[in-house]
Amino acid sequence: MSRRPRLVATDLDGTLVRSDGSVSAYTREVLAAVEEQGVPVVFVTGRPLRWAEEVFEHVGSHGLAVISNGALVWDVAAGAPRLVRTIDPTIGLEVSRAIREAVPGSVFAIEDLDGIALEPSFVERHHLPDDARRAELDELFTTPVLKLLARHEELGPEEFWARAEEATGERLVITWSSSTSLLEISAAGVTKASTLAMLCEELGIGAADVVAFGDMPNDLPMLRWAGTSYAMAGGHPSVREVATHLAPDHDDDGVARTLAALFDLSGPAD
Repeated sequence: MSRRPRLVATDLDGTLVRSDGSVSAYTREVLAAVEEQGVPVVFVTGRPLRWAEEVFEHVGSHGLAVISNGALVWDVAAGAPRLVRTIDPTIGLEVSRAIREAVPGSVFAIEDLDGIALEPSFVERHHLPDDARRAELDELFTTPVLKLLARHEELGPEEFWARAEEATGERLVITWSSSTSLLEISAAGVTKASTLAMLCEELGIGAADVVAFGDMPNDLPMLRWAGTSYAMAGGHPSVREVATHLAPDHDDDGVARTLAALFDLSGPAD
């Protein structure tokens, strides 16, 4: 990009965070240096709040993060939501029934500010909180939620995505960012891009002045929206096709190395 970015938007898993779940010391240093130049670094992640909190210390002094694929903007300093964009239970249950009919074997879970609740047959790959509830979706989904999750144990993620999206139409937004067949479903119009755009408007920053980083299909709207975008070297082919540039792999501190070049910072010590 010809001019220095005014805001950095970065995905976490597969992008900023290494395969072992860590954020390197070099990446932490670069993010802090970018913040010191007055440029906010906003984490824009599909992670629910309970997972995103693990890396909030690296967000910077402005303390804002876009969570759950755009369903939530979290004020880290205040420890409170700044913006919430939820799925109404009526439309959520209607869509889940349509997906289950179109793709037998689909099972569901929901995420809200209180955590995750799952159908009895939903197999979660990550550690579950002790207070996670198990019940049928009609019993769980009685109030607005941040995200509806759908899982299938037999279909591949792209086939599951295509069939579920056909059954859903434009009633909700479906995407995925996992190596397993886990779909992440948000309210109509809610994407990483649309929420990031709302936040940038509040800050008086246009898309042309944003540099964004991502690696999976749930990052596509954000990468299309940002004036400058980087796909990670190990990212999904659709992401590499859309992004304007390619960054080194996340395990090679690709985001930090790219930001160091954009902001004239020193590289990592050998």
